[in-house]
Amino acid sequence: MPPRHLMPTTLLLLALPFAGSCDGGGNDASRADNALRAAAAGDEVLISTDNGLRLRPADGDHITVDDRIDGHWSHHGDRWTLDLDCADHDDHGCPRMPYVKIPDGAKVTVTARNAGVDVVDVAAALDVTTVNGDVTVTHSGQVHAPLRLSTRNGSVRATSLEADRLHASTVNGDVVMQCAAAPTGVTARTVNGSVEVTVPRDAPPYRVTMSTDNGRTTTDVHAQDADRNRLMTLTTVNGDVTARRD
Repeated sequence: MPPRHLMPTTLLLLALPFAGSCDGGGNDASRADNALRAAAAGDEVLISTDNGLRLRPADGDHITVDDRIDGHWSHHGDRWTLDLDCADHDDHGCPRMPYVKIPDGAKVTVTARNAGVDVVDVAAALDVTTVNGDVTVTHSGQVHAPLRLSTRNGSVRATSLEADRLHASTVNGDVVMQCAAAPTGVTARTVNGSVEVTVPRDAPPYRVTMSTDNGRTTTDVHAQDADRNRLMTLTTVNGDVTARRD
């Protein structure tokens, strides 16, 4: 899969479920159309929710929010804020996993709590965290940007990743990452689960550090004389650790 070369657009978006309408207090008044036109380069996107989230690609340069949730926008300098309000919806009308559609080249930070985060075809720098749920990522990331995936009670499962540096962690669950482009560095850790990292067949060798107390370690990507900047650190306590070429 050829790398995607994207303009470095970054946006900031704060999604607060079940909050009231937001007092704009900035350059833009509240908006209920659930779409935000991309701001200038240098902005960032932060999405925070007590539930789960699905990230999907936008059709153009708009951030679009699930129309089953009321969105109220405000804007302070480079910081965009979105309050999500389910006050006018019954329990069945307010989704546990709403979607947010992200334009290419954004820098996105997601903080969820009581459900998973699912990302598909999002060409952005990603920092995704939840507490109780899985983090699943497919065909996402940016070749020259870092990618961070974290949960506490759940697994991290990611395929077709494009990122310069990868960090993935959990406590109770597996960490499984398959890379479409060879990252410079990889850090992956869990406590109760296995760690598996797959890089492309033509990836250069890495200096690999692997550890487990109760399991096996296997790798075919390690070379003692590998570039000092190409590092993998893969750890668990109870589970196997594997680093291999595709």
